[in-house]
Amino acid sequence: MNSDGKIGIALLSFAHVHANGYADQVKSLSDCELVAIWDEDSDRGKTQADNRGVPFYHTLDSLLALSEVEAVVCNAPTSMHKEVLIAAAKAGKHIFTEKSLTITLSDATDVLREVEISGVKFMISLPSRVRPEILFAKQVLDKGLLGDVTLMRTRIAHSAALDKWFSGGSLWFGDEEKSGGGAFFDLGCHRVDVMRWFLGEPESATAQMNNFSNNYSIDDNMVAVIKFRNKALGIIDVSWVHRHGPNPLEIYGTEGYLGIEAAPNGPRIQLISNRLSSGDIQGYVLPTNLPAALPSLMEQWVSSIKSGTSCTVSIYDGWNLVQLLEGCYSAGKQGHEFIF
Repeated sequence: MNSDGKIGIALLSFAHVHANGYADQVKSLSDCELVAIWDEDSDRGKTQADNRGVPFYHTLDSLLALSEVEAVVCNAPTSMHKEVLIAAAKAGKHIFTEKSLTITLSDATDVLREVEISGVKFMISLPSRVRPEILFAKQVLDKGLLGDVTLMRTRIAHSAALDKWFSGGSLWFGDEEKSGGGAFFDLGCHRVDVMRWFLGEPESATAQMNNFSNNYSIDDNMVAVIKFRNKALGIIDVSWVHRHGPNPLEIYGTEGYLGIEAAPNGPRIQLISNRLSSGDIQGYVLPTNLPAALPSLMEQWVSSIKSGTSCTVSIYDGWNLVQLLEGCYSAGKQGHEFIF
């Protein structure tokens, strides 16, 4: 800790569209202090450093050598994650990183191994894990209220490709070598992670993917079907060419059904279960009956550094996410079932 008891945090790159938000969050936390910035784009990084009143470092090694840097927030292009995260872990710096952990499972395994060896506190940004409706769904599953899950179907989509959201410094999102993939890899991470969390180990995957808009040379419309080892089937469809319509999450089981949709006054949730009586929560569940949201992932990470508390998301969740992403993309590109 610094002399005033604050954790010295460095920002590693502002390539990601959420980087400014993370920098602002670091500043807002009373336990933290932004002390340095590195960026693979020196002009961008120097501008950010000047605006935020902290020094800019031209090389990652020089920043990681600083004793005042105890932790780092990584927002580099995904293709750089292995290099950056392993360097941070070797330097003994606690790590918060944007998703996905890496592009390939082999690289994810290398990062996981180094994080384990170093013992640093690690967090990957998968914010669905703290949301009340997702926590409620997990409780429903853990209590067995749906019986054995037979099918989970979920969609997540927006208009990024239609409206050309990515340009300039964010154009790398449309470059497969730097990003790992398009809509399914970027936006789909959120639903892929939740499905893996809910349904467990995957057995196989099939997928169909295309580039509908031709605005970026990358997938912008993709559907994957995953068979899990518990016999449940998962359907995930992800799109950057979505103009209007819902982004539902549905889970069907031998004893019930759970559905979640966004609504103006909070999530609209329906629960039907043969294992609930008429006096229990059933039918449409009011947002006021949901579990409270958990602290943000960055708050959890900071608490783990200061007090050794546990985090909702771990390095193993990051590895699991890459495994499922890689399998779905392999199936889509090769045109046949991928076996995990």
